[in-house]
Amino acid sequence: MTETTPSPQHYLGWDIGGANLKVALVRPDGIAVKVIQVPCPLWQGMDRLDAAIDLALAELGGPGGAKHSVTMTGELADIFPDRASGVWEIALRTHAMLGSELCFFAGASGFVPLAQVQQHANAIASANWLASAAFVATKLQQGLFIDIGSTTADFVLLHDGRPVNRGQTDAERMQHEELVYTGVARTSLMALASRIPFAGQWQNVAAEHFATTADVYRLTGELDPAEDMAATADGAGKSMDETCRRLARMVGRDADDADKTAWVHLAQAFRQQQLAILRDAVLCNLSRNVVRPGAPFIGAGAGVFLVRELAQQLGHEFLAASSLLKAESDQARNWAGVCLPAYAVANLGITANSQERAC
Repeated sequence: MTETTPSPQHYLGWDIGGANLKVALVRPDGIAVKVIQVPCPLWQGMDRLDAAIDLALAELGGPGGAKHSVTMTGELADIFPDRASGVWEIALRTHAMLGSELCFFAGASGFVPLAQVQQHANAIASANWLASAAFVATKLQQGLFIDIGSTTADFVLLHDGRPVNRGQTDAERMQHEELVYTGVARTSLMALASRIPFAGQWQNVAAEHFATTADVYRLTGELDPAEDMAATADGAGKSMDETCRRLARMVGRDADDADKTAWVHLAQAFRQQQLAILRDAVLCNLSRNVVRPGAPFIGAGAGVFLVRELAQQLGHEFLAASSLLKAESDQARNWAGVCLPAYAVANLGITANSQERAC
């Protein structure tokens, strides 16, 4: 008599980043039960990953009988000598903490067990964007998938129900404008512009890490406080007064040198500079002519509001990635849209398991 392995009660998708850890608890039918994000400043040491995993499991209620699917970008943290070492150390640590029911997403190679991680390290490294794009491509035949997170923005064209990216590695994707290092929380404002309009004239911007994009979107009211997890540039708080003080430093001033309206206008100016960077990447991707004019922009991440604006500016339909997935609650659906790689890798794991292609 042949023994059968019982089906997992739940799937947990893990997206292990260098700044945040994102986890999705998903039922075998693909419905998101709960999705969370916790801080994980991995550059401060591997103990930060341990603490983040423990916190995530506690918030999720320590679901038993779960199968884990992992994707990552944390291997880029500068505590590792190179990306391959980072992939291996993260894999070892997650395997030790989560147990043997764990697979690692390796792109076109599917899911691999710990024993095969080193030989697939290049495919595992920073593949979370591909997990998201592959999931979205199961729902739409064509479009431009854009995930704007706290640190980076991903651009992936979809054609005939599959991703048609030109780059695979970070270096290749950066070269092709498919990965742009700009996000809505951790990006230093000095990376957006060398000069900015202020007080009726163009003002040089301090080339110093005085403020970040979280300060901009906190002032414009677009960054959800629940997603405002990154540390501030000066280590101080996130009140409006403290936010204005950081922004003022970018133009060599104190917050008391102008009223709050001036700092909101300055935030909006930096916002436009970031939109211009993102718009250039969009236009570069669209110039490949692999999607029809007006094809949908599918937005995900904490900066989904910028994807919506880009679609409006360029005459394209906008779709929130969260509208393409199933969830038990609106809260789970919204967080799955913010933490799409975690939900996507869990969903892909379910498909692989049903087709007996899981590790």
